[in-house]
Amino acid sequence: MRYDHYDDLETRDPDARERDFFGRLPDLVALALSAPGWAGHLAGIDANAVTSRAALAQLPVLRKSDFAALQKQHPPFGGFNVTAPGKMRRLLMSPGPIFEPERVGKDVWGSARALFAAGFRPGQIVHNSFAYHLTPGGFIMEAGAQALDCAVIPAGTGNTEQQVEAIAHFKPAGYLGTPDFLKILLDAAAKAGKDASSLRHALVSGAALPHTLRQELAARGVEVLQCYATADLGVIAYESPAREGMITNETLLVEIVRPGTGDPVVAGEVGEVVVTSFNPDYPMIRLATGDLSAAMVGQSPCGRTNMRIAGWMGRADQTTKVKGMFVHPATMAELGKRHPALGRVRLTVTRAGEQDVMTLLAETTAPTPALQEDVAATLQAVTKLRGEVRLVSPGSLPNDGKVIADERPLS
Repeated sequence: MRYDHYDDLETRDPDARERDFFGRLPDLVALALSAPGWAGHLAGIDANAVTSRAALAQLPVLRKSDFAALQKQHPPFGGFNVTAPGKMRRLLMSPGPIFEPERVGKDVWGSARALFAAGFRPGQIVHNSFAYHLTPGGFIMEAGAQALDCAVIPAGTGNTEQQVEAIAHFKPAGYLGTPDFLKILLDAAAKAGKDASSLRHALVSGAALPHTLRQELAARGVEVLQCYATADLGVIAYESPAREGMITNETLLVEIVRPGTGDPVVAGEVGEVVVTSFNPDYPMIRLATGDLSAAMVGQSPCGRTNMRIAGWMGRADQTTKVKGMFVHPATMAELGKRHPALGRVRLTVTRAGEQDVMTLLAETTAPTPALQEDVAATLQAVTKLRGEVRLVSPGSLPNDGKVIADERPLS
């Protein structure tokens, strides 16, 4: 199979990419510190010292889950915008609510290379079924399509019959939207006797793409690839025709960290996706997305050399309430730091006799009664709750990023 690339950045030497990132990062940090939100969050940080991944890992993460509260305290963007809102292109709103700016520029969300990998080319007509009303989704993808010199049908969500009519009339080659809505459109077109055969490729996001659905859509003539994007960062990673993981975007610096911490994990270990964006108007430095994934070993067979991730693997924020007390992933991280002899830990919460029951499973190569007692005491100290501790052998716990598993029945 022959693979094409959007530009030379995608195939550059990984060391050259790292030198580029960390050559520019001190200036980004210095720029961010001019915004009051970042000045408070990164207080005491020497921008000139942030020249390596190790140095970056020492900076605190900014949790996306905190944005709604921060933006209420300091509207509209929590003080994290460098450029004034009135000088942005669009002011947008996501569920939460969380508010995001679209800056002025070409392909500012970095979606063009994801579209290119999915087969979109200049001169094609693109049907965009991502939402345009207040939310960024439609604009994120439209910006990339326009950067590729594609014409866009701004379909948005809903109005299935009208969308089918537009597809039959304009005959777009590509589709942008959720995978399930693509199936709805194809089914509706078939039922109405409308021709949707012009659709040959699709870039989807925002919903799961099961293998069975991808196969069905391919059998109906549409090759589907997917991407992972957020409103504040744009396209974080995307599939190529090789379909071996998702390749991280050239505009972003991606880390995988242990949930509840900012500590990077080794390749293959499931953790939280943390992203640094070189957006000069709305920079993000170590934004903890709340999503789980894992870095993959090696490079993609398509020739793209950037870091690959295994795609979306769940949510990192596993905070739960036990006997009226909140227990956070950061609490489990603190327990692990106090006991270096432990590997992976997982707190399971169940019910017995109409009471919440906590059990901590902790991997170790040297289980002893003394260690078990010490860990139990630490568990009570950090959670203010009593719980059982079971020491298990390394590799016993699944590599899924979970540090808290709430197994109580829903009813």
